[in-house]
Amino acid sequence: MLSVTVTLLLGLLALSVTAAASVGILGIALAELYSPLSLTNALGELAWGSSAEFLLVAIPLYVLMGELLVSSGVAGKMYGAVSKWVSWLPGGLMNANIGASALFAATSGSSVATAATISTLALPEQRKSGYGAPLFLGSIAAGGTLGILIPPSINMIVFALIANVSVPKLYLAATIPALILTSLFVLLIVCACLIRPSLAGARLSVTRKERIQSLPHLLPPLAIFGLVIGVIYGGIATASESAALGVIAALALAGYKGALTIAMLRQAFESTMRTTGMIVLITLSAFFLNFVLSSIGLTTMLVDFVTGLSLSPLGTMLAIIVFYLILGCFMDTLAMLVTTAPLTVPIVVAMGFDPVWFGVVMILLCEMGQLTPPFGMNLFVVQSIRAEGQFIDVVYGILPFCLALLLMLALMLMFPELALWLPFHVAVS
Repeated sequence: MLSVTVTLLLGLLALSVTAAASVGILGIALAELYSPLSLTNALGELAWGSSAEFLLVAIPLYVLMGELLVSSGVAGKMYGAVSKWVSWLPGGLMNANIGASALFAATSGSSVATAATISTLALPEQRKSGYGAPLFLGSIAAGGTLGILIPPSINMIVFALIANVSVPKLYLAATIPALILTSLFVLLIVCACLIRPSLAGARLSVTRKERIQSLPHLLPPLAIFGLVIGVIYGGIATASESAALGVIAALALAGYKGALTIAMLRQAFESTMRTTGMIVLITLSAFFLNFVLSSIGLTTMLVDFVTGLSLSPLGTMLAIIVFYLILGCFMDTLAMLVTTAPLTVPIVVAMGFDPVWFGVVMILLCEMGQLTPPFGMNLFVVQSIRAEGQFIDVVYGILPFCLALLLMLALMLMFPELALWLPFHVAVS
C-alpha cells in the first residue's frame, strides 16, 4: 500500500500535475483501491468542514497585509533604510537582503512573496554596486526562506491545522531559531567577504545622520509586526483576528502615505486572491487525503512499520530529515508539508519528540526545499525577476546558505530547547 502511494504521488508530480490536483487525485485513487466504502462521498462534508475552520481566515489576511505593504511602497523604503544600517558590515547590501527579508517576513508570512519583493528591490542595486552575481543572488533566495519561519508564517498555520497544535506556541517556538538562522546567514556573508574581498562590492558611504533619518522607514513594519504578534501573546486576539488587525494597520499606513488608491487596492486584492486560492485548494485536498489515509489504515501501518525497525529516536529523526531533504528537491514545499505531515507527525510523537519542536524542524526542512535544485521555488523566483544571466549562478549562490540551514538543523537536534524554551515559559494557548 505504501509503495503504491509513493509511486502514484511521484508519477503525478513527474507528469507536472499541479500540487493541489496531485494530492486530490492521490486521495481518490487510494480510496478506490483500498477502501470498501465510497470515501469520495465525504468530499463535500470534508471540504465544507475544513474550509469553515476559523484559523484558515488568517491565510488570506496575512497575504493581503504583505501585498498592501508592497503596493504602498513601504517595503521599498524599508529596504533602503536597512541597507543604510548594515552598510558598515562586509558585504553591506547582501546583509541588507537578509535583514530586509527578515523584516518583510514578519509581515508577509510567505517565502515566495518575500523573495519576490526583495529581488525587485535589490537586483537594481546589485548592478549599480558591482556585487558578484552568485552570492548576492543566493542571499536574496536564502533570505526569502525566512518568510515561512519568522512569525506570522502561513506554513505554520497549515502545519498547526494538520498536527492539531497551537499556532501561538509554534510562533514562539520558531522565534529563537529564526533569530539564530538570520544571524548565521549574516555571519556567512561577512566571513565570505573577509576571505574574498572581491565579493563585497562597492561600500555604501552613509553618515550617522542619514541612518537616523531612515529610522521612520523601519518603524512601520516593526510596528505592524508588534501589533500582530503582541495581541496574540497578550491573549487579546486569535491568530485570525490579529491578521485582520494587521490588514487594518497596513491600510491605515497606506492611507497615511497617500498610496491608498483604487488601482493599488485592485492589484493587492488580485494578488491575494491568486495566492490564497492556491494555498486553500492544496489544504482542502490535503484534508481529504488525510481522511483517506486514516480510513484505509495507512497511517497506523506506517507508524507500526517504523517503530518495528527498532531504530533509536535519533536514528528515526535523522531518517525523516534525509527523506525530506531528498523530497524537497522535487516537490513544492507546501504540498510536501500537507502530504507528508499526517504520516510523519504520528511517528515523531510515538518516538517521544514534541510535535511543536517538530513543527519548527519541518519548516526548516521546507526552507531547504525552497532552495534545493532542480525545483527550488525561490531559485526560480529570483531568476525570473533577474531576467538575465544563467540560472546556475543562483544555484551556486545558495549552496553556502544550504550549509547554514543544515547547521541550524543540527543545532535543533542537539539543543531542542532552542524551540521549546519559549513555549514552556510564556503562557499561551
